[in-house]
Amino acid sequence: MTTLTKQRSARHAVLLAGTLLVAANLRVPATGLPPLLGPITEHFGLSTAAAGALTTLPLLAFALLSPFAAAIARRLGLERTLLCAMATIALGIGLRSSGWEWALYLGTWILGMGIAVGNVLLPGLVKRDFPDNVAAITGAYVLSMGVVAALGSAVAVPLADAYGWQAALAGFVLVPLAAMAVWATQWRSAGVPAPADARAQPPVPIWRSALAWQITFYLGLNSTIYYVAIGWLPSILAESGISAQQAGTLHGVLQLASAIPGLVLGPIVRRMTDQRLAAALAAAMSTLALLGFWLLPSLSWLWSVLFGMGTGATFILGLTFVALRTRDVAQSTALSGMSQSVGYLLAAVAPMAMGALHDRLGGWQVPLLVCAALAAAAVAMGVLAGRNLRIGA
Repeated sequence: MTTLTKQRSARHAVLLAGTLLVAANLRVPATGLPPLLGPITEHFGLSTAAAGALTTLPLLAFALLSPFAAAIARRLGLERTLLCAMATIALGIGLRSSGWEWALYLGTWILGMGIAVGNVLLPGLVKRDFPDNVAAITGAYVLSMGVVAALGSAVAVPLADAYGWQAALAGFVLVPLAAMAVWATQWRSAGVPAPADARAQPPVPIWRSALAWQITFYLGLNSTIYYVAIGWLPSILAESGISAQQAGTLHGVLQLASAIPGLVLGPIVRRMTDQRLAAALAAAMSTLALLGFWLLPSLSWLWSVLFGMGTGATFILGLTFVALRTRDVAQSTALSGMSQSVGYLLAAVAPMAMGALHDRLGGWQVPLLVCAALAAAAVAMGVLAGRNLRIGA
């Protein structure tokens, strides 16, 4: 093996490790908070609305910053921008766990900004550096997201019981620090997306593409129901008579289950001529699980697993569509920004809306039914987004 080949292999390995470590940061800082809302609310004397804002702020940051992530990456390069994003997440975690109420909200917003950049740029990075293994690498990084998020939810309450909620939240900073250690090696060799071929057809405006909107709604509806579940599952389970400790465990089980599709979807998708059936089945699993939480809450462990697998598979397929349905890295990054912005705007509004609906009606039955209807709509979007087409082709 030549020296040049060894250098390329080493850089490829670092990029893969960095991709997985960045992905590990894109869920756990946000999803690790809901199991600790009880002690945090008690410590600060927060109202239900104020506590709910803590789960909504990161989603608003995702929605507002996502359209600008591509422009930042064009100036700094993908690697440098991702390193800055990890530093931003670490800063946000530090502020959030400092013990001041204002810092709790500011830190939550700041870490959401960092996550937003990572969410948008990773699909473009995968398309650039792993063009022949898009589905497999996407599945692997979603697996990383799910496993770390599940561990975070599982250990949050025991850590808070032993050391306090501040220490439990502060512990999450280890994840972005690990990612920064890898990406720091890429600072000098940071790459940027290759310029478009001047002879190619003019790019189709992403926001005017029907296919882009179908992918956006497929991802967006999935994010909506996922974050409703992440934000309110402990409360939903508590109304069914499940203890806080068990609810925290099921919260983690759901997230761990969302990682399972990452183990199997890559090879399956590679063999498909299109992904319509897979996309529809994934969203249908979420629909069935939400109806199960409503009709048979005694089987919540089953619905947690099914919902996690359904939303996880939908997420992987949606991110894969961002790469497969675009012609180049620039178009892929633009579609990623569009889908993240619209999708997380929906996801930001939904937990508050479902919480208000619960308070007005005095139960979770109707909110669960509404979420099941949204999941059913994602089935239809999956059939459209799963066609073997490219934007502008």
